[in-house]
Amino acid sequence: MSDRLAILLIRFRWWLLAIGVLLGTLAFGPAQRLDFDRSIENMFAANDPLLQPYARLKRTFGGNEVVMAVYDDPDLLHPDRQGIQRLAKISEALQETEGVRGVLSLAQLDTSLEKMSAAASLFGLASIPEQGIVQQDNDLSQRFLRLFQGYTHGADQRTVAIVCMLEPEDAVQVPRRETIDALREKIESLADGQITGEPVMLVDGFRYIEDDGYRLGIGCTILLSLTILICFRSWRWVLISISVVQLALLLTRGVLVSSGLRLSMVSSMLTAIVTVVGIATVVHVIVRFRQARSDGLSPHDAFRHMASILAVPVFWALMTDTVGFASLTIAEVTPVRDFGIMMAIGSMMVLVSVVLLVPALTLAGRHPEHAQTWKSERLLAARLNQILGLVERRPATIGILAVVFFIVTAAGISRLQIETDFTRNFRAGSPIVQAYDTVETNLGGAGVWDVILPAPETLNWDYLARVLRLERRLREEVVVQDSQGQSQPALKVLSLADAVVAGAPMLPRTRNPVRRTIILSGAIAAMVTHMPVVGETLHGRDPEFDLEQTGDDANSPAGPWFFRIMLRAEERQSSEQKHALIEQVTEITREEFPEAEVTGFFVLLTNLISSILRDQWLTFALALMGIGLTMGLAFLRPTYVLIGLVPNALPILTVTGLMGWLGLPINMGAAMIAAVSLGLSVDSSIHYLSSFQRARRAGLSVTESLHEVQQMVGRAMVFSTLALIIGFSVLMTSQFVPTIYFGALVTLTMLGGLLGNLIVLPLLLRLVTRESLPSASTAAVDDAACSNEPS
Repeated sequence: MSDRLAILLIRFRWWLLAIGVLLGTLAFGPAQRLDFDRSIENMFAANDPLLQPYARLKRTFGGNEVVMAVYDDPDLLHPDRQGIQRLAKISEALQETEGVRGVLSLAQLDTSLEKMSAAASLFGLASIPEQGIVQQDNDLSQRFLRLFQGYTHGADQRTVAIVCMLEPEDAVQVPRRETIDALREKIESLADGQITGEPVMLVDGFRYIEDDGYRLGIGCTILLSLTILICFRSWRWVLISISVVQLALLLTRGVLVSSGLRLSMVSSMLTAIVTVVGIATVVHVIVRFRQARSDGLSPHDAFRHMASILAVPVFWALMTDTVGFASLTIAEVTPVRDFGIMMAIGSMMVLVSVVLLVPALTLAGRHPEHAQTWKSERLLAARLNQILGLVERRPATIGILAVVFFIVTAAGISRLQIETDFTRNFRAGSPIVQAYDTVETNLGGAGVWDVILPAPETLNWDYLARVLRLERRLREEVVVQDSQGQSQPALKVLSLADAVVAGAPMLPRTRNPVRRTIILSGAIAAMVTHMPVVGETLHGRDPEFDLEQTGDDANSPAGPWFFRIMLRAEERQSSEQKHALIEQVTEITREEFPEAEVTGFFVLLTNLISSILRDQWLTFALALMGIGLTMGLAFLRPTYVLIGLVPNALPILTVTGLMGWLGLPINMGAAMIAAVSLGLSVDSSIHYLSSFQRARRAGLSVTESLHEVQQMVGRAMVFSTLALIIGFSVLMTSQFVPTIYFGALVTLTMLGGLLGNLIVLPLLLRLVTRESLPSASTAAVDDAACSNEPS
């Protein structure tokens, strides 16, 4: 059947080329409409229990997207008030940015203190300072400074922070990226400052990803084209490789748009990986075709010979790529799952592109009389013979060394750590990392999260007293050890209850319930009126709350109310420390408020990376089973399945174990390498085993078969792996660290897979194959396997 397929490809090559051009033209328009999904929620499965409280936080408190603008001003609290006046102008400029709902800074607190003076005597509030927030001998101004320290200013009294509350993205016309860019431009021009926050991190992350997608695709294409040109000295093969890759990319993007899929946080690798898979496939075509031409065959006969040999292994190799990527679809983390879908489609589109383009482009025009064998190829052939000779002379030694090396390195898997600091997804010199360093150092922690408590619509003192008791426990019981071994609070805690008590410090001491109610009402009214950003974002109503299920008053005009406690913690902590911190806060909170919820960006990202690590081993196991089943269909021999998987699975476990020994944490990129690398590296094993079967069917002995395969397939393996390594090395120039990890680790596993297929695979073949010629029944099975064409 392989020979008949080769004849059909030659006969209909121009029709196939026309179909390829037509499909590429039709896909071009839709391919340009492929965009990114930029929301943090869509990184999780729709039914993930972490999402419900986070969604409630956003609904109830107005979007919950906060950008913090930070700059340095040594005169911030100078009695001449120039620092506060300068801050007021900057705050006003940021407030006027389209997409900003409101801002909170010391300038707003200063103005609020002035406006609250009229209510001071009436409601029993503390005396209002004449110099506002900078007056050092006034208890009220000092209490507010202490209360908002870490939010509006640092303990050094020169680090200034302006909290910018953003409008929900679906409520404004301007894209979120434009709002972030405008805020960054203003704070840099007005105060040489920086901006941080979840929206900034996401916008910058996707900015790097979009830039990477274009830059890495171009870089990968150029480097791989140069590799082919240097190795094979032919522009024809460069043109064929680029054409196959570009058509595969257009078709992949067109299918993604038609399916409603969108690019995600790890999708910058799409172009580069499709490029690598496409060119690695073409390399096998090049080596076989040139060898046939060197043997004296005409171009048509050489193509027919090449296609009849490669049709089956190329099909099954790309199917194993598809299975490897498709195994990622069971991941809980949406970007990883979407990446698996995209790359599975991309692998299939490479197969389509090869069938449509390679026959016509290979046979078009004139060919030289004979394909020249270059000196580098002869040297490579000699080295491959030396490697096989070493395997034949020292099989036991090589086997023992391989097993010992694997056991020692793979043991490091137990030492793997998870990277939960999301800022480490960016290079150290990037603006977002520098800004987070400033916040972490001068404002006391960049990890932002929240506690949501069920609350009455009208706050009363009994409720606020419970909240204050909970906050006191969080400050006192949740501690960390400093460098001197002293216990320090691990959290910064802030709520409307703190602001009320700061403005009316006599409340806890007031025993008369009527007077206490009057003072409390006045304090809350003053806060809501003169500090609306504080009031609206710390006590609100969930418009989508289901009243019937909770038994609340069905006659209420809207859903029940919730109270928010804002928490800040250090972002640069280990995964174990973060999980322990979240568990401790949750336990204490639910002791005081059983229905409380702990959520926020800090909580989501801590659990996100943990899910990725769990997913890695599940997807790897599924990839092993899926690729094993695919190879079983290809070869119809369970022994070949086992010995084909071993040389490719061991390098993956080895590289992962080395990460554990070296203390390199697992991030989003590293967590995907197992399944992906297995699918890519096993391609070489399929070509090797297929050619070995063919040689045995031709009557060659085991030794002769191995030498023939090592020469022919070994060269193609070296060239294709070289293409893979060069292609994936381009990913290491990315601005997004998971992409760098992915490129570096896949490069190492590909190199390990090459060594495994050149050393371990022939050793295993010699071990499981008898030297005698195959029997008639065995030959029949091999015949069926070698002609196992896709229908």
